Amino acid sequence: MPNLPKPRLRRPSRSRVDTTAAAPTAPEPNVEVIERPGLRWVNIERPGPVDRAWLEEHFEFHPLAYEDVSSRNQRPKVDEYADYLFIILHFPVFDSTVGRLNAGELDIFVGQDFVITLPNVPLQPVEYLFERCRASEEFRDQLFSRGPGYLLYKIVDDSFDYCFPMLRKMGNKLDRIEEEIFEGRSEEIVRDLSNAKQEIINFRKIIRPERSVLRDLERTKQVYLPAEHELYFDDIVDATERIWDMLENYKEVVEALEETNESVISHRLNDIIRVLTSVSVVLLPLTLIASIWGMNVRVPGEGSIEAFWIVIAAMAVLLVGMLAYFRKRGWL
Repeated sequence: MPNLPKPRLRRPSRSRVDTTAAAPTAPEPNVEVIERPGLRWVNIERPGPVDRAWLEEHFEFHPLAYEDVSSRNQRPKVDEYADYLFIILHFPVFDSTVGRLNAGELDIFVGQDFVITLPNVPLQPVEYLFERCRASEEFRDQLFSRGPGYLLYKIVDDSFDYCFPMLRKMGNKLDRIEEEIFEGRSEEIVRDLSNAKQEIINFRKIIRPERSVLRDLERTKQVYLPAEHELYFDDIVDATERIWDMLENYKEVVEALEETNESVISHRLNDIIRVLTSVSVVLLPLTLIASIWGMNVRVPGEGSIEAFWIVIAAMAVLLVGMLAYFRKRGWL
């Protein structure tokens, strides 16, 4: 495998016929390199055509691997080649522009003396680990001295550990929604429930295929990881299982909260309907009496002020009696 040159390469600009105009400079590949004798970590964030050309110039990877790097619709997988591994992993990333979780893709090439990471979106765990290696020579020597397999483990492990704070935020959101349900804001939190449910669904869609991929990675890691470090990848598998268990729990919680919220709304609606029905039933006989004595025909007591007060008193007694009866039956 040819040695890698230093980052920030500049390609010579071609001469132009018009010597009065400045020759345009070719775009630089967005290549960052940290090296130590025996191992080099190359990080290329959001690789574009120029970055792919740089890779093709310095590495003889399979054309299908380069095609997967350029594609935006790849499933997580592990491809094993003769002298390197090509790994595609997805991690949840919160997109603040749309306010939802999306999948951030991380493509990784692992060889005997190199690790190449190609995130298609900024991944904070990868950025933090890379900057820490660049800033601290002691930490870099400690990490790189264990070989490319351990560096791969550290990158993947930090990326999955970053999922747990996101899960805790989701759990806190579910707790807040549960409190608001019983505070009389059931109608207002329907959208919050929908957003929380969508986040859990998106998170599950990202993590579900990772589980089988990590098992494949655990199987193919022996070439790049000493025997005493094999348990580290078991720790990654355990972390993904914990993440999946938490997502399963959150899925059940949000479904239960949705049912509870619907029950609270339905119960409140039933109370309103019960009150309105009781009022209608109470007013119905009063309306009947008023209609009978208000007809344009002769009725008993017509033209008598005493009869008017008798009718009013009868309606009042009937009203009080019906209210007392409904109250006794628990309808009001």
